[in-house]
Amino acid sequence: MSHRKTLLAASIIAGLCLSGSVYAVDNTQPDASGQPAASGQTSTTTQGPQTAAEQAKAKQLGTVTVVGIRDSEAESLNLKKAADNIVEIVTAEDIGKLPAKNVADTLSRLPGVNISSSSASEGGFDENDRVSLRGTNPSLTQTLVNGHTVGTGDWFVLSQVQTVGRSVSYSLLPAEIVSQVVVNKSSEAKRQEGGSAGDVDIITRKPLEFAQQVTAQASIGGVYSDLPGSTQPQFSGLFNWKNNDNTFGVMAQAFFEKRELQRNGQEIVGGYNQIKATDPVAVAHPDLAGVYYPNLIGQTLFTQTRERKGGTIDLEWKPLDNLTLNLDSFYSELKADNFNRNYMLWSSQFVPSGVGLQPGYSVKNNVLNNAVFAKPGATGNCNPGNPTATPPVAPTLCANTPYGVYDQISRPGASSSSAFTTLDAEWRANDHLTFTGLIGTTTGKGNSKNQDVSELGFGGGAGASWNMHGTGQPTNWAIGGDNTTPSGIIPSAGWIFGDQDIHVKDKENFYQFDGEWAADSSPIFLSTLDFGVRYSDHTRENKSDIGQGPKGDWQNPANYPQTWSNYPSSFNSDLGVNGPGPAWYYSPGALAAFNNQFANRDPVARFNWQNIYKVNEKDTAGYLQANFTGDRWSANAGFRYVYTKEDITYNSGAQSQYTTLGPITGSAFGPYYVNNYNHSYDKVLPSANLRFNLTDDVLARFAASQTMTRPDYSALAGSYSLDDLTHTGSGGNPQLKPLISTNFNATLEWYFAPRGLVSAGVYNMALSDYVTFGNQNLLFKDQMASNTAGHDVFSNYQVSVPTNTNGNVKGVELNYIQPIGENFGVQTNYTYASGHADGDKPLQGTSKHTYNISGYFENQMFNARISYTYRSSFFDGVSRTDTYYQAGIGNLAASVGYNINTWMSVTLDAMNLNNPRLRYYTVNSAYGNQPDAFYTNGRQYYLNLRFKI
Repeated sequence: MSHRKTLLAASIIAGLCLSGSVYAVDNTQPDASGQPAASGQTSTTTQGPQTAAEQAKAKQLGTVTVVGIRDSEAESLNLKKAADNIVEIVTAEDIGKLPAKNVADTLSRLPGVNISSSSASEGGFDENDRVSLRGTNPSLTQTLVNGHTVGTGDWFVLSQVQTVGRSVSYSLLPAEIVSQVVVNKSSEAKRQEGGSAGDVDIITRKPLEFAQQVTAQASIGGVYSDLPGSTQPQFSGLFNWKNNDNTFGVMAQAFFEKRELQRNGQEIVGGYNQIKATDPVAVAHPDLAGVYYPNLIGQTLFTQTRERKGGTIDLEWKPLDNLTLNLDSFYSELKADNFNRNYMLWSSQFVPSGVGLQPGYSVKNNVLNNAVFAKPGATGNCNPGNPTATPPVAPTLCANTPYGVYDQISRPGASSSSAFTTLDAEWRANDHLTFTGLIGTTTGKGNSKNQDVSELGFGGGAGASWNMHGTGQPTNWAIGGDNTTPSGIIPSAGWIFGDQDIHVKDKENFYQFDGEWAADSSPIFLSTLDFGVRYSDHTRENKSDIGQGPKGDWQNPANYPQTWSNYPSSFNSDLGVNGPGPAWYYSPGALAAFNNQFANRDPVARFNWQNIYKVNEKDTAGYLQANFTGDRWSANAGFRYVYTKEDITYNSGAQSQYTTLGPITGSAFGPYYVNNYNHSYDKVLPSANLRFNLTDDVLARFAASQTMTRPDYSALAGSYSLDDLTHTGSGGNPQLKPLISTNFNATLEWYFAPRGLVSAGVYNMALSDYVTFGNQNLLFKDQMASNTAGHDVFSNYQVSVPTNTNGNVKGVELNYIQPIGENFGVQTNYTYASGHADGDKPLQGTSKHTYNISGYFENQMFNARISYTYRSSFFDGVSRTDTYYQAGIGNLAASVGYNINTWMSVTLDAMNLNNPRLRYYTVNSAYGNQPDAFYTNGRQYYLNLRFKI
């Protein structure tokens, strides 16, 4: 049976049979004990799950309308208490209204849940985008909608072709569609495989669940973002109609949101370079031999316009009392045009020479963290010097030696989308046997139509300095010359690059059949028997990629754009850094015109085969699950058999044992070979859950299972993405095995009041074939050097590739929810997670400490809530050759609402009120912890008028 309908039945049963109740009334007020008051409420003790006949009857008793913070909390706890497995549940306060503007934001307030604001190494933003459970990375958490897969897209180019995971982008899933969100922390055989750490099931509303024959709602408002100083509109609307007999209904929703983003940042690109003993600077200053220095220190201004629009339509029909059909279709598109500028100090151009290095420099943790290089003053030919000559010849740098490099990348047409259409049926054959069927298709897309790019050298012989402050705050730096205009450009050090015409597809067709048989009585306490099969055909692929290069007279300054703008005057103060500026930049339109004239986008000559891949997976699964009921206990046990057939296609610059075609010539990126790897594997995944009622209000739960997650798509068929400036990159490994996790869970829960809970839980996940990263030195064609030299130049690149290893994560979860009187309440939770891979290496996504605290007030007219969420630092992946971490971060959010009358209310939601600064740092045994990036995104305020009838 579908998880959504099971939860609806459990909701109604819990309302009739447990100490808390569910209500179909608006603006209910609690009694003195904190129990919301409602007419006709019943309180009865339950001893276990109901029979299938009782569940079917419960589904027909009525509909559930949850209105307000207190009703939402009571409903969520009732469902959690009634569940057989270990779950966390969030119920929407009203139709489509979660207690936050984003589903991921809401989930971050639950114990054992972490969120992140990016999907690849694009840095952090103001909107949380990925969800992970229990100290693991987002790919180990399965995200479902109504129990089925949802295809996802990504707007950022690295997420499309380089870091292609299995997690779902929550920026495509608006809160307006949500009725409930269920986080399954322990597995059941009937749950779809794919989430080793658990799954998040987003449950939408259905037409026949509404209390009224006609329901209409609209929300009109705007969002103000303080960093760009912009206000943009947003709208959502819902209309539901059902007939008098409650046998046919149709629901339609639409949503639109536009908002401006501005992210001020500093990035140290390319990590840290080491001074060689033979470098002139080390010969002149022997104490600097072997010392590291930051390669590229950049002031990064990112701006973006995000426009999300879409809708859903659902038709539900009961042609017979025992037959229900449902047709559901959803579409969401995010247009995400963006413009990134990075004005960088290019220290590798002048540090090895040592020209102009002033006394007073300092070294800390084997890093040159404070240095001043005076302007050399040379105007003639550049002389690299010869420190071994007799006498030594000192190097000289001249006016055309760039001390800085400037990247400007505009991405018009960047977008992502997600869509699904499903048809499901439920047939109650008799009081003992129920069948459900599901057929559906889902597609996610990610597009990068154009990248309009210029990379220009500047600051010839200008002198430079920097002063680092560790991982706590950005590095102060300066470069001589005029940074506010393009007057210091050095055309010979420039480059035009960028990938476009990328159209990634994430598509799955799926079919599912489930059955449930209920026993009247059984000597072995058997209550019901669940069984079913599922088949899916899933493809993630990118078929096209044009890696543009320069052409024509592109280095002639006369052909450069003649107008420019400047960074915001408050850029440095907003970020908390002393840096050059306000730096100049070309407009996106000027960059587009320049690239249209001087960028070589020939689809054959510039075909970037490195970013082409395809992963097809055909998954077949079958399960059997027995559910048991005793006097004060209930349990389930079963197994799920999974068979996966993989077909992986990727390109490489060298022939391998999997080569099927090549070499193929004609691309400026060199000849390439097409490789195909076929692989299949199967696995039996057992699971068991036990719930024991120690008293009517105290429950103990135990769970054990094996779960599986397939490797990320880019890990299997990842393109080799290379950086010609730093000679680093990353690639894939098609022979990776699926991750198998052996899980043990135990919780103790005390429901001391209808809206009160104290709980503690422990868990352990033994991870077999966990995917981590390792570095290899590989030879590739250096495109930038080849262009300069006029012939092919091959260089060694240090490339990070994924490998299988083992790991473990274990932890403790504590949760406390307390109603205070009739109108107040608080909730706080804490999660401790300890994770590591073999060799004491870190696990991606493991924050050792996570905690949340929130408080609220609500009466009939007014409500307010404030929440603070914090997660400690965690390993976030591999950035070129270094492991990098995101430092601990906390977010403060608040909301207030006022009911003007029974049909109109006003709400104000404020996000990122503490204006958190995201901090990233690298960890290296040679130079310790060093800063990698800093970002600030500002605050966001959402003001909305809500109408409903």
